[in-house]
Amino acid sequence: MGIDSEQAAVDDEAFLADFAALSAIGATESGGVERQAATDADRATKVWLGDWLRQRGFEVRVDAIGNLFGLLEWTPGAPYILMGSHLDSQPCAGRFDGAYGVLAAAHAAVRLRDRIAGSPEPPPFNVAVVNWFNEEGSRFQPSMMGSGVFTGKLDLAEALSTPDSDGVSVQQALEEIGFAGTGQMPEIAGYAEIHVEQGRELEAEGVTIGLVESNWAAHKYRVVVRGEQAHTGSTAMEERRDALLGAARLVVAARELIDHAPPRRLHTSVGQLTVTPNSPVVVAREVKLHLDLRSPDQEVLEEADRRLRAEFARIEREAQVEIEVAKAHFWEIEPYQPAGVSMAEAIAGELGLSRRRMLTLAGHDSTNMKDIVPTVMLFVPSAQGIAHNEFEYTSDADLLAGVTMLTEVASRMCRGDLKN
Repeated sequence: MGIDSEQAAVDDEAFLADFAALSAIGATESGGVERQAATDADRATKVWLGDWLRQRGFEVRVDAIGNLFGLLEWTPGAPYILMGSHLDSQPCAGRFDGAYGVLAAAHAAVRLRDRIAGSPEPPPFNVAVVNWFNEEGSRFQPSMMGSGVFTGKLDLAEALSTPDSDGVSVQQALEEIGFAGTGQMPEIAGYAEIHVEQGRELEAEGVTIGLVESNWAAHKYRVVVRGEQAHTGSTAMEERRDALLGAARLVVAARELIDHAPPRRLHTSVGQLTVTPNSPVVVAREVKLHLDLRSPDQEVLEEADRRLRAEFARIEREAQVEIEVAKAHFWEIEPYQPAGVSMAEAIAGELGLSRRRMLTLAGHDSTNMKDIVPTVMLFVPSAQGIAHNEFEYTSDADLLAGVTMLTEVASRMCRGDLKN
């Protein structure tokens, strides 16, 4: 084994050891993690990452929305190529979602620094790593909050005042965990992110690297169904204005929207139902829920929206309830820069990694970032497509191939191969 191969083996072993250490924070009994935004477990991951970065010479900054940045500068005053993802999780979630991308970015940055140390002239762009705040949107809505504020799509004051289900605001939660920062990220010239696919396509085709060309559009709504509180025993059925009945019919109606759409062109879901008063002997007076429509076809999405509005009216009549709808989070179909996709495709070929172009069905922080700087989004396979689940899994070989791929992408971006 040559020197390069020996170093590669050392680097790979170090990555896997660090990933195991990171996965132990907030670990669940079934092998997943529970690290919702601005909880103690989330704080612990931020502390772990900050210490890891400082020990390797990064300057660490935290901004007002809790995004954590690690900066490596070799060209004073030059913009940065930013890489990263998120460390927060869904409840009882997998250990790969988001966390892999943050650690891959950190290791790629260190490998790039070591490579540059032996070069006569540093590249024109510096490199930085980010852990975005509240990408998942489970405790605080909307999702992708940290990158939303960073890109100006979400107002900082509005984000900080957002409450969780217990009425604790983002500002309060960040202060409680000690990550209400004042730092700022310097100018950036590009962004790269790697993530587990959260789908079956790569595994099914035996492909290692997914090259994301575009995203599905998403329409997310906050919905409140209002009825009238009553006694479950004594109130006549025809007199009931059962908010839970209305919500249940809405759940079914949302699912049945796909019957009117082309195959595999529409996803719908309803989640996080909050029932009031949630007593076993009381007809519910109110149900709050989140409703989600997604499609790779804008016309399909708009038609689903129109049908949904008609369903709202029908349910209000039949269940004798009132339905209030507010937008929670929208994003449209917008491609990633074609030059970045082509560059990444060429790199995968040079590295001997199988690859394919694809879309992302899920939202990622890169969905925001691609609108302000040239952005590359990469996937590695997810076993059986399992995601937001403790049994999420990606093989060591695929994880390591992804870090190698990301390192080379960052190298090309730092030398200016992908510009506006």
